[in-house]
Amino acid sequence: MKWNLSRIAGAAALAAVLALPAAAAPTTWQLDPKHSSAGFGVSHLMISTVRGIFHGVNGTIVWDESDASKSSVSVTIDASTIDTQEPDRDKHLKSPDFFDVAKFPTLTFKSTKVESAGAGKLKITGDLTIHGVTKTAVLEVTGPQKPIKDPWGLTRTAASATTKVNRKDFGLNWNKNLDSGGVMIGDEVTITIDVEMVIPPPATK
Repeated sequence: MKWNLSRIAGAAALAAVLALPAAAAPTTWQLDPKHSSAGFGVSHLMISTVRGIFHGVNGTIVWDESDASKSSVSVTIDASTIDTQEPDRDKHLKSPDFFDVAKFPTLTFKSTKVESAGAGKLKITGDLTIHGVTKTAVLEVTGPQKPIKDPWGLTRTAASATTKVNRKDFGLNWNKNLDSGGVMIGDEVTITIDVEMVIPPPATK
């Protein structure tokens, strides 16, 4: 019996390829606004930190587990949902002195680059738009967490991100000098985003 070595080698190679697990397709996640928020902290009176939160966080994350660089992030925040637990301050922050929500109703972040930053970590570079001004920002991300099934059968995961920006870069220039020296509000703002994501159920016909 004659053996066709090239045919045998080809068959073996094909079998090896078929035995490999198929690469997982990227997964599209929707942010759950009821369990997501964007917080911030800024120096107040040169001695303390005032913190606030935006409740209206929505967006889409395309996550490629096998290659993070193929992932993308798009987030929109409703500027009118700002909450610092002080109604008068919130009203001022919504005014033209700060976010001017009547003219600029949303803040947005759209990724331009996603990189792995070690086990369970990502570095996401993107365009951050606040007050109608767009600047590059880099998010240091923990997650996404290992997906779970919630009590209603939906698949969920979560992630947290932080970055720092200078508010004046976005035209948020209002301030007030203190009699004792210094200013009422610091320029550097720390931003923290905590999101819970869900795979949307299939659309029903």
